[in-house]
Amino acid sequence: MSADRISEYLAQFAQMRGQMMDQLRRVIVGQTEVIDQVFAAVFTRGHCLLQGVPGLAKTLMVSSLSQILDVSFKRIQFTPDLMPSDITGTMILDEPEPGRRAFRFSKGPLFANVILADEINRTPPKTQAALLEAMQEYQITVGGTRHKLAEPFFVLATQNPIEQEGTYPLPEAQLDRFMFNIFVDYPDEEEEFRIVKQTTADVPFEITRTLAAEEILNLARIVRRVPIADHVTRYALQFTRLTRKEKGKVPDFIRDYVSWGAGPRASQYLVLGAKARAVLQGRYFATCDDIRAVAAPVLRHRIITNFNAEAEGIKPDDIVRRLIAAIPADEFEKSAGGKLPEVFRPANAG
Repeated sequence: MSADRISEYLAQFAQMRGQMMDQLRRVIVGQTEVIDQVFAAVFTRGHCLLQGVPGLAKTLMVSSLSQILDVSFKRIQFTPDLMPSDITGTMILDEPEPGRRAFRFSKGPLFANVILADEINRTPPKTQAALLEAMQEYQITVGGTRHKLAEPFFVLATQNPIEQEGTYPLPEAQLDRFMFNIFVDYPDEEEEFRIVKQTTADVPFEITRTLAAEEILNLARIVRRVPIADHVTRYALQFTRLTRKEKGKVPDFIRDYVSWGAGPRASQYLVLGAKARAVLQGRYFATCDDIRAVAAPVLRHRIITNFNAEAEGIKPDDIVRRLIAAIPADEFEKSAGGKLPEVFRPANAG
């Protein structure tokens, strides 16, 4: 690919990111890292799970993003009595003309480009399973008939990590379909001051649509064309392979605190996330720094910790931080194509 073509792609991405960020900043204060991670998922056609306590603008962020994207949007409030047909659609008996009756498929809210799955862990497993097919196959099956979903298709789900009563934890198979598990934290004092000033004044906010469906698909193709060196790919593999204590040599903290490690889909999303981050920062190549930056949102819902970790207060994010310290990126950068170096060095257990 020519240098002029690459420059054109980077300029296109920079323009789109700038326009989208400007629009979101009209309603969202702070949360820059969260917004960048959501952008990375959008430009790789991945799904996102946003976790945080109530009142941190998770739902507002997703609904505002849907207004920026010139695509169809549906919000589903997940409740314990929500049935699969409530989201996929159902067959209804219709009378198109007098004396003749026929079944007709009435589409559910999943037939949209952007789906806001609010409080996804409040609905039973059978409804979660109906969403799983849509997330993975971009289709749904009703009455033995498959119905393709329009592209692009994103599920942006929210979840409250505190309140567990009356909830149905997402199974690992469905968690694995989410590219990122994004933690939405409290704002700092200055950001909270701006939030209060902005939301208690009578100032209307208008969001302009800036990105159409075809443009999203084109930008997603550009991201996949971003080159990544073999040593960077192998560096990404170590973050998943070193979490599998049944497979070869792993650090001691993995044996002590991890029950199950991440699968190959984590490696794919590490690379895709790194490519998207690189392009969003104006680079047409991914580095080990990009892998480290997306490691936590990619891995935190794919690493299953054991009782020892729970007893000592060790979270998946702590495991990821130790992996970053234990995997020597500099050695991978020095070995672009030769024999792999020692994949980890002793890390401080603290």
